[in-house]
Amino acid sequence: MVFVVMSGFLVVLAVAIMAVLLFWSWPGKPKPFLDEGGHPLPGSISEKVRVDINGFEQGMFLRARDRTRPVLLFLHGGMPEYFLTQRYPTGLDAEFVVCWWEQRGAGLSYRPGMPPESVTVEQLLADTLALTNHLRRRFGKDRIYLMGHSGGGFLGMHAVARAPELYHAYIGVAQMANQLRSEKRAYDYMLGRCRTERRTALARKLEAAPVTLEDGVLPAYLRVRDEAMHALGVGTMREMRSVFTGLFLASLRNRDYTLAEKINFWRGKAASGVSSMWTEILATDLADHVPEVGVPVYFLHGVHDYTCTYAEASAYFDSLAAPLKGFYTFSESAHSPMFEEPDKVMAILREDVLKGTNRLADRK
Repeated sequence: MVFVVMSGFLVVLAVAIMAVLLFWSWPGKPKPFLDEGGHPLPGSISEKVRVDINGFEQGMFLRARDRTRPVLLFLHGGMPEYFLTQRYPTGLDAEFVVCWWEQRGAGLSYRPGMPPESVTVEQLLADTLALTNHLRRRFGKDRIYLMGHSGGGFLGMHAVARAPELYHAYIGVAQMANQLRSEKRAYDYMLGRCRTERRTALARKLEAAPVTLEDGVLPAYLRVRDEAMHALGVGTMREMRSVFTGLFLASLRNRDYTLAEKINFWRGKAASGVSSMWTEILATDLADHVPEVGVPVYFLHGVHDYTCTYAEASAYFDSLAAPLKGFYTFSESAHSPMFEEPDKVMAILREDVLKGTNRLADRK
């Protein structure tokens, strides 16, 4: 009898969970921008589309209040970040036609059975340039803006170095530079704080998985990395203390994705790990590989960021040669200034990036 009751309870619970997930996944597409009368805003765009890029169908969201505005291609890091805009609006769509591209092997562009070796820096770079040209044709622009976040910044710097004629400017948010040195800095900082704050259990996990410049980043460290960064407020966002509630549940609650797309989202993340480019990222110092670019460059960085450390981004900025540069410090942000301090980001984009100046920059 107890078994029957428990079985019935589990069935009801499963049905309830599925109902909630389906409710959170409706309508499965982005809402239109509305005018004051509740009607679709004339001239706006709000689409989830799939485009053939180098023979592989890839998904993206296109969002703008005015489709005649300049185009901004957003390159995500270890996983797509569009889902976070539901809780943390960026304001980007007020000034740009924003393309939130979900790269080959990630999110809307994940396909079961994809061989890991098919997603390389060179392939993603070719995809970036092909998508750039697609956006230029669709919206009738000679050039577009490129914004890279975290690992997307690794890709973005290669893109503007390879084809500067396609871009007005590059904006690096939490810019990656020398990631091995960054991971070492992060490890030392987190271990020191855990010891000082008597977070004994977390300190022991870190002590068991040291990061060194000689031995690199061990798999054991990657298993504790996100937990430690978010517990200490130096991960995705300063106020985000849990990957489960801050990222996983947030992705499930975003109604612009279908339930199947959400499942594939996390299948793609599980398959790629930290990043599909991780091995190449750790082996690369961007100061050596991309020492100069032919477009204006803007770095936006949170002082509390230990995913890609402020110190490494700052050092790269100082060594980088570009026609115009601007470095902007975000004192209240960790890894995601566009979500944590969106008003300041938008002020920089309006007053400096779109006008081709660096008047608001901390360093030039």
